Amino acid sequence: MDEHKIAIIGGTGDLGFGLALRWAHAGAQVVIGSRDEKKAQDSAERVKEKLCESGSPPERVLVSGLENTQAAAMASIVVLAIPFPGQVTILKSIRGSLKNAVVVDTTVPLAATLGGKPTRLLGVWQGSAAEQARELIPTSTPLLAAFHNLSAEALQDLSAVLDCDILVCGDDQLAKETLFPLVKLIPGLRPLDAGPLEMARIVESMTALLISLNRRYRTHHSGIRITGLRPES
Repeated sequence: MDEHKIAIIGGTGDLGFGLALRWAHAGAQVVIGSRDEKKAQDSAERVKEKLCESGSPPERVLVSGLENTQAAAMASIVVLAIPFPGQVTILKSIRGSLKNAVVVDTTVPLAATLGGKPTRLLGVWQGSAAEQARELIPTSTPLLAAFHNLSAEALQDLSAVLDCDILVCGDDQLAKETLFPLVKLIPGLRPLDAGPLEMARIVESMTALLISLNRRYRTHHSGIRITGLRPES
């Protein structure tokens, strides 16, 4: 996996930081992106501190922090981990920096991001946040939708055992084949091909369901597991 550098746009937020922590723990090269480069660098230092506290050798922790456009320009995988209200502005700002990269959108249009209920979704004209993202980046740039149903709190707790399927939607099979090994770098996660990008409408909505379950059962770690599938060959 050494040839892949992962940029996490929004890596200062809960989900982005959790993904950065877990991928860096697995030895991947990670660049945390933020509109404020200092915040990105601070988050990268937090990742280093947590991993060193857990026993990882400092020289094995390959994480840095840059401004969003710089982070996107140097990565082969660009993960967008930001709240829905910022999706359009940030994608417009980085689309010129997406060079031979696969973009992975994690955005969920939750009403809570605009002051509404966390269990309610906002209507998106294109059908989903991922389909909106498709219109905002170059047509030549592969786009996948993934990581919507993953607990950010569990990601950030290195002692937590993850147990979640990652449903990946997209129209580019080669891009999926590129992302799947990176998902598997994080123990406990299983990538599944959930079909074309339009299926993101369903996958994004599952986040609201999980939030409702978390509230009812007083947890923050619920996830999705699909049963009855044949093991991978």
